[in-house]
Amino acid sequence: MKIGITNYIQQLQLHNEDALMYVIDRYGGLLMSVIRKHLFLLPERQEECFDDVLLKIWQHISDFDESKNTFKNWAAAIAKYRAIDYLRQYQREPVTVDIDDTVIPHEDRLLAAMIEKEISSEVEKMLDCLKPADRELFLRLYVQEQTVEQVSRETGMRKEVLYNRLSRGKQKIRKQYSVRKGV
Repeated sequence: MKIGITNYIQQLQLHNEDALMYVIDRYGGLLMSVIRKHLFLLPERQEECFDDVLLKIWQHISDFDESKNTFKNWAAAIAKYRAIDYLRQYQREPVTVDIDDTVIPHEDRLLAAMIEKEISSEVEKMLDCLKPADRELFLRLYVQEQTVEQVSRETGMRKEVLYNRLSRGKQKIRKQYSVRKGV
């Protein structure tokens, strides 16, 4: 069966490898450009991220809904968020330094600062829809990685209240992104 614009999504859902090749031919350039935009300082991670994006598309094609979004936008969103995940991974990797080389190169500090800025920018955009108090809760729990018990003690809120506010905040964020992405 010939794979084309009219049947590639259906064939992807049937896990036809030729359909994946069609996606690579048709959208590979777009996906790589999205990945390069976010991983421009980590060129050694770009190919790995691209492969991971294709795997995510392959595994989650059943989640794609043509009535909510175009395949192109859906795939580009996967590429964007996988690239951001790669930035986070890089940021958390332990750095090994030779005892003789006690000075951290200037480029590494710049790279770390740029990655931090990119992630911070994405987090700020995502949390814009929340009230300041809820934004603070999200930052404490998901950025500063405090425990619910810690936040509960420090704010005086019961854990149940925190979980409710987090749940409502997540719903707002999902709603914001579905509107923003045209889903």
